[in-house]
Amino acid sequence: MADAGKISKLLLKKYPNPRIALNFSNPLELLIAAILSARCTDVKVNEVTASLFRKYRTARDYASADPRTFEAEIRPTGFYKNKAKMIIECCRKIAREFNGRVPDTMEQLTALPGVGRKTANVVLGSAFGKPAVAVDTHVLRVSNRLGIARSRNPERVEEELKRRIPEKILTPVNLALILHGRETCTAARPKCRQCVLNKECEWPEKTS
Repeated sequence: MADAGKISKLLLKKYPNPRIALNFSNPLELLIAAILSARCTDVKVNEVTASLFRKYRTARDYASADPRTFEAEIRPTGFYKNKAKMIIECCRKIAREFNGRVPDTMEQLTALPGVGRKTANVVLGSAFGKPAVAVDTHVLRVSNRLGIARSRNPERVEEELKRRIPEKILTPVNLALILHGRETCTAARPKCRQCVLNKECEWPEKTS
């Protein structure tokens, strides 16, 4: 397999301070934004949450939201009926079982309605600063092309990256992989000739 350590160093040299594209100021805001981002662009989510976060400040605010009103407020993110239901139920459980505070463990986060491993890892890594790997489409594609993971299963890719990348840089490398997938190693017409990882990449279809 490819040298994950060298690839990690090159990625962090290109993206020395990688950050998630979703706007947030606390764990609850990131959790809400991450749920809204399903099948929606980060740009659109940020447009919606700009006003949403001013109105809803706590888990109890979301828990007591009027469903129809809330649906209308998040409608631009798509799949708004299901997202509204999940967010309201999620925040009711946070208010009821965690005294209004977003939990900071994988087990507790994934027990919340609407929260899977990817969303939980987003919150753990970017809101709580814990080592985490959120495997989205970019991470799945880029890690397989590079040869630092060999699976189409997100959980297996998460396990492989955790095993091959030092824990202290795991979250930054994860975020850098996402940025690299958006800017360079795109799904269609990847910019292989401009890629800082070209020599390390094992993808047989890359352009020379």
